[in-house]
Amino acid sequence: MIVPALLQELRSRDIRVWADGDQLRCTAPTGVLTPELREQLRERKTDIVEFLRSAESLAQQQRGIVPLQPRGTRAPVFGVPGHNGDVFCYRFLAQQLGDDQPFFGLQPPGADGRGELLTRVEDLAAYFATQIRAFRPNDAYVITGYCAGGTIAFELARQLLQHGATIRFVGLFTSPYSTAYRRLPQLSQRLAIYAERVRTHAHTLASLSNRERRLYIRERLREYKVRRDAPPDPVQVQRAKVEAATVAAIRRYTPRYFDGRLSLFLPNKEWLRPRSPMLRWGRVAHETERFVGPDGCHGDQMLLEPHVPVIADLFRACRDVGRSGPGPLAKETAGI
Repeated sequence: MIVPALLQELRSRDIRVWADGDQLRCTAPTGVLTPELREQLRERKTDIVEFLRSAESLAQQQRGIVPLQPRGTRAPVFGVPGHNGDVFCYRFLAQQLGDDQPFFGLQPPGADGRGELLTRVEDLAAYFATQIRAFRPNDAYVITGYCAGGTIAFELARQLLQHGATIRFVGLFTSPYSTAYRRLPQLSQRLAIYAERVRTHAHTLASLSNRERRLYIRERLREYKVRRDAPPDPVQVQRAKVEAATVAAIRRYTPRYFDGRLSLFLPNKEWLRPRSPMLRWGRVAHETERFVGPDGCHGDQMLLEPHVPVIADLFRACRDVGRSGPGPLAKETAGI
């Protein structure tokens, strides 16, 4: 378990930990700190203390940078999350890439309930670029974007490049081209999802007896009522606000040319079909390469188990190869 996930689990149990010099201190309700947890804290003490010091420093300087795995000597990865601003979408990928790959999430302003939400891609990119350059001013960077965050990552890399930074590559994970977020394509997508749900329910009902159908419908109605009547979750409410602001920003954005290397990580071979919403990125980049996930991998599962080890291998293949030299690149690598 990577340190941020471990600390999140400890917080859920009301266990508070902090660094005191080289020592790790903690407080916990009576009986909560089990021998197993004590041993885990003892084994991970050095990692946790290092992480807490890094997190404290970042909290004082760069509020938008969240260390998911701060150690390592490779060019750091800075990942823009999906539409809801949850940087922990990258936690399993950061874990798979190991201790020599620094990996930082980029949390948009307002995701924590503080600060103003930004509704222009250019402003979001400038916000992140300023913090990255202050945090690691002399590094080369890898910039990634997941889902809707891909558009922001693309513009972020453009701005960093304009300021003289070295961008090893930009990696987009299941990130449709920005026009896919405009109202008509979004409506078409929602209708397709609704139609698929109707087909699924119809297929299920057709296979049931009359009594089983009544029970099935009753259970679906009960589940709907529970969701409708549940009190609002403050975290989900805030994420919905971030999502609305992010989508509004992307709808107004028109990508401009990126004079660098763009790596498209597609969930599966179906995303290679003509008119795929990701392949259009190749029109606005100097170099483009495609890395294709395994069969059965879907966009919302790409960075989760069981698919993330394959995606991490593809990421390493992309990271560890040098630039192809002058001229455009369009190649394809598939995971198994």
